[in-house]
Amino acid sequence: MSELRIEPTGATLGARVTGLKLASLDEATWREVEAAFHEYAVLIFPDQGLGSGEQVEFARRFGEIEHLFGDSGIVPITNQRRDGSLMADDEAPMQIMRGNEGWHTDSSYMPLAAKASVLSAHVVPSAGGETEWADMRAAWDELDDSTRADVRERSALHSIRHSQKRIGHTDGGESLYGYFDGDPPLRPLMKLHPVTQRPALFIGRHAYSIPGLDPAESERWLDSLLEQACQPPRLLLHHWRAGDVAIWDNRCVLHRARPYDHRETRLMKHTRIAGDPATEGAEN
Repeated sequence: MSELRIEPTGATLGARVTGLKLASLDEATWREVEAAFHEYAVLIFPDQGLGSGEQVEFARRFGEIEHLFGDSGIVPITNQRRDGSLMADDEAPMQIMRGNEGWHTDSSYMPLAAKASVLSAHVVPSAGGETEWADMRAAWDELDDSTRADVRERSALHSIRHSQKRIGHTDGGESLYGYFDGDPPLRPLMKLHPVTQRPALFIGRHAYSIPGLDPAESERWLDSLLEQACQPPRLLLHHWRAGDVAIWDNRCVLHRARPYDHRETRLMKHTRIAGDPATEGAEN
């Protein structure tokens, strides 16, 4: 008999899932995990200790792997070089990680936004370095009718070059990630979830330049929406332990990394699941 336990958090999103091994899910348990994913949007699996191949295979249950970062399906998120030394804060990878301390959704700056992301912890600092999520479904529910009507009519461009420039990183990450040279994707500010049909705000640090508003007004309006949305009880913070795994739904939550002392090593491994072109494609 399955010992699966799904324990909701005290926030409007998220559940802790125990009593299973992600590396060897049977079909019935997988269906329960998938249902919980759609209900809670963030699932945390303590003490899994997945290898890279096992992590990719788990992610594949949710859809096609996004290969923006290479064919392995695994991207190390770390302040450690291959030789074991630690990077300086002004190096480009560290600037990208500093940018990730702002609220965002993965790949919204690409022609096809991500469906979901899997993150596993391998080396964690003694303090800090948590991941935090914000529920954009509940944020939508809290909007007044006038703001909802306004949001429904608007879209915004998304660009990591723009969001990195806002924190002073002029490289914008293009030399690291090889971003496309086309126009930034235009995305509605309200996203209807293709499975649950729940509406959610689709905002975050990569969103900018709303058609019909001047740049300064766009920035003020989007920053105000973001500030209002990312408030308790819509927030979930996870203190990582080595071996933990989490998956989240990029279609309805934002996430951010929390700061830590860069004199300590932090190693996380990231896998990204591609969205459906019919529902995660850009308007343009």
